[in-house]
Amino acid sequence: MTRSMPDTDRLPHALYRAEQVRNLDRTAIEDFDIPGIELMNRAGAVAFRCLRDRWPAARRLTILTGTGNNGGDGYVIARLARAAGLTVRLLQLGDAERLRGDAAVSCMAYRNAGGTVEPCSALPRETDVYVDAIFGRGLERAVEAQWADAVMALNGQRAPILAVDMPSGLHSDTGRVLGVAVKASATVSFIGLKQGLFIGAGPEHRGDLYFSALEIPATVYSREILSLRRVDWDQQRASLAPRSRVAHKGDCGHVLLIGGAPGMSGALRLAGEAALRTGAGLVTLATHPQHAAWLNLTRPELMVAAVECPEALGPLVERADVIAIGPGLGRDDWGRQLWAQVRDLGLPLVVDADALSLLAEMPVYGPDWILTPHPGEAARLLQVGVREIEQDRLEAVRVLQERYGGTAVLKGAGTLINDGSQRPPAVCSDGNPGMATAGSGDVLTGMVAALRGQGMDADAAATAGVCLHAAAGDFAARQGERGLIASDIIAALRPIANGIEGM
Repeated sequence: MTRSMPDTDRLPHALYRAEQVRNLDRTAIEDFDIPGIELMNRAGAVAFRCLRDRWPAARRLTILTGTGNNGGDGYVIARLARAAGLTVRLLQLGDAERLRGDAAVSCMAYRNAGGTVEPCSALPRETDVYVDAIFGRGLERAVEAQWADAVMALNGQRAPILAVDMPSGLHSDTGRVLGVAVKASATVSFIGLKQGLFIGAGPEHRGDLYFSALEIPATVYSREILSLRRVDWDQQRASLAPRSRVAHKGDCGHVLLIGGAPGMSGALRLAGEAALRTGAGLVTLATHPQHAAWLNLTRPELMVAAVECPEALGPLVERADVIAIGPGLGRDDWGRQLWAQVRDLGLPLVVDADALSLLAEMPVYGPDWILTPHPGEAARLLQVGVREIEQDRLEAVRVLQERYGGTAVLKGAGTLINDGSQRPPAVCSDGNPGMATAGSGDVLTGMVAALRGQGMDADAAATAGVCLHAAAGDFAARQGERGLIASDIIAALRPIANGIEGM
């Protein structure tokens, strides 16, 4: 869940690296004469207000502070909490004498108001909320020694945790866990949203996300070009323009889906139905003769063609506006021959599943295709391990696009889209873990192909498709994430795409 705080008019779609947020901070201080201590006081006040709104019954707080500015924010929260009559225990990690600048001023203000500082040893159990103000956005090194002990102890408590700006131990740029990281119930972030909150392990560690710009003038942001775009269905729904009142099925795109080797027909069927539910006027499934006769028995709107050899694709390709290949394709001779037949046709192409594995075996560059790998497929395409992909997903999607061309979609928590243009890549902030289920990727393939066939360019189709897919998954998850299946996502597509999900 992501929310803006009341002093912002919308949740930002602009995401930044830690260095860029430091620059925004510096610009506000040096060029707009906003004292650093004022920004710290604003951050602490916003965080305290978030805590009170989120846990109104909380009366006992334990605040863990470090020796940097993030710790200074923690001192502000502690002072405000004491003034509001709450019981506060402030546990200092590292020597408080190392506090400098605004953080030292905040510490002194807290002490002068009667607050006490304890060294961080054991965490008190009689606490309603813990506040993580240990490390801020600039952490680069692994969390070790007493710092790691404190983070692990914090994660072992039953009370909720509010992280200040970033969960301690989470890399602000990559979302990588630096040894160990706080698993927050909620995070309140300031000035600029850090991209690491949305990629890598960010969604797992941030909890619900809140944001405040701290009343920084909008002109400050003109100094930095965002490094990543956050996209969601609320933003993308406008890309599905109303249909012409005189539209016919030929205007809405003919999607040709190729795949479904023996024993794997379900993947192609899911992709085909998803394409129909995303608005494709015509959908043809080119599949193995073994099951072609019955593949559309319960969905007669799908056309099915039995394809024994690659030459049989000729008439089907001539009628298609877009081709998607890969769901259930297999990697035996049948699948390999079909892939070789369509790979270099020059038509708009969506490549997924087994077709991606075949592409990894014989890499070629394609200027007008959309690649939709999950981390395992991405690892094969880049000849690295899955761990390397997940350690820096943003770099992985950049290299995928650079090496293979077209538009690269790296699926997962925080799906990434990169078309290689000057525009920053995008990350989808919708979706839920219930979507980690067989066939979910096949559904996305059909959806993206349908949008491409309806006239969207590759990047627009990929972005809208990813966001619609995620929103449909969230709609389906209203009945619970556990047990959600790919067909549930398909069932949600029509109401979500037409904006009637609340009816």
